[in-house]
Amino acid sequence: MKLTATVKEACQMTGLGKTTLYDLMARGEIESTTVGRRRLVKVESLRKLVEAA
Repeated sequence: MKLTATVKEACQMTGLGKTTLYDLMARGEIESTTVGRRRLVKVESLRKLVEAA
């Protein structure tokens, strides 16, 4: 199981658009980290978001 996903993968997993995903990250509703120039989204926080919906 993957621990993180790229923004593109996170969009595909959730069905959300890139802008919405970045907004959720900015508000702290989705956890992410930056490695070099890559923004990685924590898969567990995506699961929590979908379950809460």
